[in-house]
Amino acid sequence: MDKELFFLAQRAGQFLTACGKTLALAESCTGGLISATLTDVAGSSAWFDRGFVTYSNQAKMDMLGVKPETLQHYGAVSAETVTEMVAGVLAHSSADCAIAVTGIAGPGGGTAEKPVGTVFVAWQWRGEKVLVMRKQFVGNRQSVRRQTQRVALMTFLSPVF
Repeated sequence: MDKELFFLAQRAGQFLTACGKTLALAESCTGGLISATLTDVAGSSAWFDRGFVTYSNQAKMDMLGVKPETLQHYGAVSAETVTEMVAGVLAHSSADCAIAVTGIAGPGGGTAEKPVGTVFVAWQWRGEKVLVMRKQFVGNRQSVRRQTQRVALMTFLSPVF
């Protein structure tokens, strides 16, 4: 277990508990790793509502309501898609806030415009504006996925630190 990620998950739980809020996720390139890290924390059922693993485009459409036109025009790895993913999490859960991630973990799948390591992360509190970040990570597949976990949780917690 990655101690830093576990610490971030504990901090997320403490923050959400203190606020009386719950969190839900949509994960593509991380395949449920963020959800798994959060549920490693004892008592996480009090503040973690659910996680959607939407690895395929079909899953993004079926489970989160991502529009086919968005995927066709912008691709699965885009600010537009991650924005619809995070909105879909809130629409299909009772959570107070949501995080969504999509990216190209590699080793294949990259393009000149979106090379391997390109990741989009979105955060949204119910009724608030969506925040989206594009990151360009380096390293192998596992490294890109771990960096995505860290950024998703650290940025979510940035008001706390």
